[in-house]
Amino acid sequence: MNKRQEKVLVATLCGLVIAVTAGFVVQPVMAAGYDVGQPAQVSRVAPWDVLQVRKWPASYSRKVGSFGPGTPVWVERCIEVAKSSDWCLVDNDETRGWVNSRYLSPLGGRDI
Repeated sequence: MNKRQEKVLVATLCGLVIAVTAGFVVQPVMAAGYDVGQPAQVSRVAPWDVLQVRKWPASYSRKVGSFGPGTPVWVERCIEVAKSSDWCLVDNDETRGWVNSRYLSPLGGRDI
């Protein structure tokens, strides 16, 4: 194999890795979702701990903030995640992002 063929092979493999990685990153955002539009509060978080708020609905996504136990939030919408808890887009005027729904309790109305 000559240098030119090696470069083409490396470029092809890099493109394949990028395409596969992009598929995993984009997948949670394209999941089925449902509107919630109700207030909730952070629950099931230890008094000394915080709930991490993520940029996208995935545990590996970049952190954009955190909420302490009992923090009131507005739940805009949630997405369904197979074999796991749903992720919800929340806002409290200071921080907006995605949290796992298992750490939210409704302040009124229907369950999240």
